[in-house]
Amino acid sequence: MNSDVRYRAYFECINDECREVHELDEIVYKCGACGSLLQVTHDPDQLKSKSPGEWKELFATRWMRNDWPYGSGVWGKKEWVLPDIENENVVSLYEGGTNLLWAERFAKSIGISDLWVKQCGNMHTGSFKDLGMTVLVSQVNNMISKGRKIQAVACASTGDTSASLASYCATAGIQSIVFLPNNKVSTAQLIQPISNGALVLSLDTDFDGCMEIVKEVCKDNNIYLANSMNSLRIEGQKTIAVELVQQFDWEVPEWVIIPGGNLGNVSALGKGFEMMFELGLINRMPRIVLAQAENANPLYRSYLKDFKEFEPVHAEKTYASAIQIGNPVSVEKAIRTMKKFNGIVEHATEDELSNAAARADMTGMYNCPHTGVALAVLIKLVERKEIKKNERVILISTAHGLKFTEFKISYHENRMEGVDPRYRNQPVELAPDVDDVKRAIHDRLKAGINAGPSFL
Repeated sequence: MNSDVRYRAYFECINDECREVHELDEIVYKCGACGSLLQVTHDPDQLKSKSPGEWKELFATRWMRNDWPYGSGVWGKKEWVLPDIENENVVSLYEGGTNLLWAERFAKSIGISDLWVKQCGNMHTGSFKDLGMTVLVSQVNNMISKGRKIQAVACASTGDTSASLASYCATAGIQSIVFLPNNKVSTAQLIQPISNGALVLSLDTDFDGCMEIVKEVCKDNNIYLANSMNSLRIEGQKTIAVELVQQFDWEVPEWVIIPGGNLGNVSALGKGFEMMFELGLINRMPRIVLAQAENANPLYRSYLKDFKEFEPVHAEKTYASAIQIGNPVSVEKAIRTMKKFNGIVEHATEDELSNAAARADMTGMYNCPHTGVALAVLIKLVERKEIKKNERVILISTAHGLKFTEFKISYHENRMEGVDPRYRNQPVELAPDVDDVKRAIHDRLKAGINAGPSFL
């Protein structure tokens, strides 16, 4: 293999008519010339110094091993992420490498045969956010090591971003500041940044309001912005695409379904697939589906107008709280991705997302509400026959269900407004009497496993 090539990455404006360039150690989030978002760009000629087979072999030798930092699912692709960073400045909790769950029973229940769930919640802080945060905090750590005066890293969050930022900053010894909408995140999400020593600012507004304030605070360049408008995070999140193809021996699925809020993830996965295609590791692209909650669906509304216009919305309350975002900062990148991938945007009601999550739980999963949005959208596309029976579908599960215990409890106790809990399951309260216990067991076994009025 060619090991003497020096790979380079840099910020570049996404506007084709501008393409202004900045170095990665500059504190910059948008193009200074035209105001567009930036992306991290890699020199394709440098990357093509290795053949597709050599890249595959390199990634395979690093996969889930203990050679620092390459055992991380992100840093195992270091040349494609942040090639210039010194290994001792990498801040990693060995994120990535998450399993693909074969959802056989759920798939059969909805009429398809090849459904897999990429369990991105099976990471250190319980969400896919770790994939991007390891890159961003590593770059900040690298900048600080070279004398850059950065006092803290800040983010606005609906929960998971704050947990991930706090954990990685605590690992590096950097102060984190998180802006959360008051009473709009789960207890589990709130306690994570508190436990990791973040300065937690709970504001009486929604996520979009928090986002406006954090952007103002980060105009002071000694506080670094960690939201997904910072394209460093996209570099880590794009490795989801590489991982899931690698896990299938470099076969590309027909469909990838992604829950969307601030819309960084859809552009990240798109970028991962584009890199693999350009470098010859894959020979075709999947179709991408972006799933939104009906109560926070600005991209869905734009999709209905063929993306010819986009208008932010006031996001209404949704149980899928992490995607309760009406003015997503990464919308420009997301629309570009959806057009390139012949994408579909669909939404799900509160009833649909809650019941889809519970229905899949009854087949052995344990889904967060955002995964419920994606599952509900999957059901719709199968019913419309847009997704065919034998096509491979990979659904991105963004967070661990344990972070949303109250969502589960409220569902099974029938305390959710606007939701008819068709898969509700309750404990059977009995006296300590053997005959009563045997009768309860007999009744359940007679009814059948996972018995319920609408099951399967």
